[in-house]
Amino acid sequence: MGIYKNVISAFAGVIILFAFLVSCEEELDTIGDGVIGGEPFNTASAEFEVFAFNKGLNAVQTNKMPLYQLGTYNDPIYGLREAKVTTQLTLPNLQGITEYGNLSADEELLQDNSGNNDTLPENEVVKEVILYIPYQQVPAASRDADNDGVQDEFDNDSTDPDTDEDGDGVTDNEERVAGTDPFNPDTDGDGIGDAEDESTIINSFPINFALDSIFSNSIRKDEIIGSTFGFKVERSTFFLRDLDPNTNFQEAQEYYSTQQFSPSFVSEVLADTTVTISSLEYLFFEEDDLDTEDEDESEVVETRLNPGIRIKLDTQFFQENFIDKEGSTEFQSQANFSDFIRGLHFTLTPPAGQDLMLLFDLSQANITVTYEFDDFVVDDSDTDADTTTGEIERVERDFTINFFQNINNNTNGNAVNTYIDEPYSSDIIASLDDDVSDSRIYLKGGSGSYAEINLFEEDNGTSIISEIKSNNWIINEANLVFYIDRSLIDSESNATEPPRLYLFELESLDPLYDITNETSTSITPLGQFLNYDGIIERDDDGNGVKYTVRLTEYVNDLILRDEENVTLGLTLSSDISITGALESQSTDMNNPSIPVLSNINPLGTVLFGPNVDLQDDDKKLKLEIFYTEAN
Repeated sequence: MGIYKNVISAFAGVIILFAFLVSCEEELDTIGDGVIGGEPFNTASAEFEVFAFNKGLNAVQTNKMPLYQLGTYNDPIYGLREAKVTTQLTLPNLQGITEYGNLSADEELLQDNSGNNDTLPENEVVKEVILYIPYQQVPAASRDADNDGVQDEFDNDSTDPDTDEDGDGVTDNEERVAGTDPFNPDTDGDGIGDAEDESTIINSFPINFALDSIFSNSIRKDEIIGSTFGFKVERSTFFLRDLDPNTNFQEAQEYYSTQQFSPSFVSEVLADTTVTISSLEYLFFEEDDLDTEDEDESEVVETRLNPGIRIKLDTQFFQENFIDKEGSTEFQSQANFSDFIRGLHFTLTPPAGQDLMLLFDLSQANITVTYEFDDFVVDDSDTDADTTTGEIERVERDFTINFFQNINNNTNGNAVNTYIDEPYSSDIIASLDDDVSDSRIYLKGGSGSYAEINLFEEDNGTSIISEIKSNNWIINEANLVFYIDRSLIDSESNATEPPRLYLFELESLDPLYDITNETSTSITPLGQFLNYDGIIERDDDGNGVKYTVRLTEYVNDLILRDEENVTLGLTLSSDISITGALESQSTDMNNPSIPVLSNINPLGTVLFGPNVDLQDDDKKLKLEIFYTEAN
């Protein structure tokens, strides 16, 4: 299952063509008077050499990321990666926890000499602890094309709102309006079909969500739902610093993918269980009110929770380390708490012989601790001011522990992704950092590899750029076309091919697209920046063929504005609007910053480079320039 579906409207081509024509007119004005002068024009194209160099990454920075990898992924080219997560916990109140129940620990110790019971010991006991990590979902803008309430992944015809998934005589769209289940002909199970039932409690069924960012090379896409994996949660004993002492605590601490925490820095096991992947949301129903005999509130949904990992954690751990420490110094501040509890360590293990990896957002994950305590309920009928009467009731309450908290665009909390990668093949290793323009380009997300791209000649293109200027070319379009080497990628495997390439200026990290001139058809990642493109193009069998990256603006900057022809970086990305970067430790010791979405990407691909054999000459990487020239 890919990071995002590759869906682009044919309308995008019309918009791009219009933008292309407008840009041509603007460039004519830019060149100046003496060039056009009413003379006829010829349009033509030219190809120029490109130099591509593979660069290896020993490690990438993996703390404070938007998404984390968890599990194993067996790439057919780059081998097996195992990813684990070690994370801090953040208190529900960053100023600390002073009490559980209604009274602080000091107040519970006060036995009022007057005999009143309002300061009795509350006897708090942890009842249940739930860890929840939601799965990633297909972007909302591309979930339900026909707006019939059935997400496209489960819709027999995503262009027709009048399909009937469960065959009950009520269309999907009618069921959406009525609040009944389009996958169940008898939503409430009372023996009366939805077409005739007039007493069904609306919206009382779980919604099927299209899940995203779950990867496997051994499990078919249509078998991901229902597959299982082992999930282990351990206490981390490693202290994750927020600030780097080597910078006098002035800069954020960087942690890298090679940092391993298990087994040296883990202790108690809080959970060791099996999880089955489901695309259905969790439903929680109201409690039945015994005073309303004609109504059953237990059939009414109170809250909903998106699909995800939801498991029980060891209650004794939270009893001893939270409830029993009520009022202790460990909970007086977030800093004290982080030093005391340290954090948790997550491990996902697929069944033997299989691989399974998911990406998840730690800021959306949490732990809910439910506990009971004795609460003194005052008898309101007692008017005696000298005494307090009432009864003790056992009351239930909960609190939430987070991992990350985003407050005013600042991230509180810290977590590190550990990547354990198999060694690359000898062919890949030989092509890394050899300073030779390569016949193949190896791209692997995370602690993998990226490519450096240089345009034109090895003299930085000075002579070619000068010649283009002297010929008064008007650059209409400039492309780099990256063909996928299908001979090295097993087309029969279930491996997910990267949806997009990201080309950027390596040193400045500036993207090559001009956001003011870009075209979009939707707010989804693959519906934006369509002039720049870089999106995978597939054949009729669904196999990737090539990626086309348009760098027209960049080439025009070289020719018209005398910008420097700099080294470009090439990586994988699922959303090129996110241009932030994290540090790396490269095999050539240059340690460039790498786009953050490449750091979190488990995928890989192989592209044809500039120095291919003769039989692959039609797939050779080259710069294509389409231009207009006056006769």
